[in-house]
Amino acid sequence: MKLIQRATNLPVIGVLAKKLQKMIADRHAKSIASHFSHYLQPCFANTTELENESFKIRHGVYCDELHFEAPRESGLETDEFDEHAYHCLIQHKSRGTYAGTVRVIYSSGEDQVLPIEKYCQSAIGNEHLQPSRFERHRIAEISRLAVPAEFRRRSVDKHQGAATGAINMDIYSEQELRCFPFIAVGLYLSATSLVLQKGIDQCFVMMEPRLARSLRFVGIPFEQIGPVVDYHGRRAPYHVNPNRIPETLSPGFKQLLNSINSEMLKQF
Repeated sequence: MKLIQRATNLPVIGVLAKKLQKMIADRHAKSIASHFSHYLQPCFANTTELENESFKIRHGVYCDELHFEAPRESGLETDEFDEHAYHCLIQHKSRGTYAGTVRVIYSSGEDQVLPIEKYCQSAIGNEHLQPSRFERHRIAEISRLAVPAEFRRRSVDKHQGAATGAINMDIYSEQELRCFPFIAVGLYLSATSLVLQKGIDQCFVMMEPRLARSLRFVGIPFEQIGPVVDYHGRRAPYHVNPNRIPETLSPGFKQLLNSINSEMLKQF
């Protein structure tokens, strides 16, 4: 695999190497999609009980493990934005436990600002992609992605940032797709399914550039719209139109999105 990566930078043969790289990546994507659907299931948190499962995971990751937030006596990590947010979970089918969560914060009016507007608006360098430029019902922010430690047992998942979906910096780009935590991919695609069903077409997120690079490799075309800032670690603002994602996903992950769409529609 390393030889293929080096070959992509060579004249003439580089074109063929990139095609081979893409073929290998797509084969891995189809394997991940099949594995995900067999063992895991997306879950729209449409009850208080399910929302609390999401808040428990967030407390374990953001309070107990990463110390981004102060511990709560309730064991539930929540904030003001949860009042206008949709929550998704990934459930481990055989065990019935939950392997990850993510939320989509929406805005129904000027009083429901997104976190990126409240805390990081000055970091958005592209004035045309300021959330305030769009009708409030069209915008959303994806945040609080969290994967519990017990579901990060693979060696490639035991690195700094894995809890919030980041990849291992030591893995070469052609291997990212194979080693990318597929639970995190499933969470982002669950969020994609949700915003598409809700008619939201402008999504924002604050994330590490290496995570954005990995998502683009998968086929989720996040565009960086500002510099890296210190916000729960070194992060930058990103934007994506979710309507593009079904077209830009690699075939294997398009298969996974279709499967997630089918499951989520039943729950909506």
